[in-house]
Amino acid sequence: MTEHSQCMLKCIVSRSRQLSSESIAKDFQTSRGLQISTTVSRELHGMGFHG
Repeated sequence: MTEHSQCMLKCIVSRSRQLSSESIAKDFQTSRGLQISTTVSRELHGMGFHG
């Protein structure tokens, strides 16, 4: 994942920490126009988000 993509993902999570990983993936896909796996928890965990 590129640095810009990680920043976008952090912004989505920061807006609402109550979102599920599936919701986060859908928001990310909508904003970036990219297909990503709905299992983004590994990437989020690597960025310091736990839950």
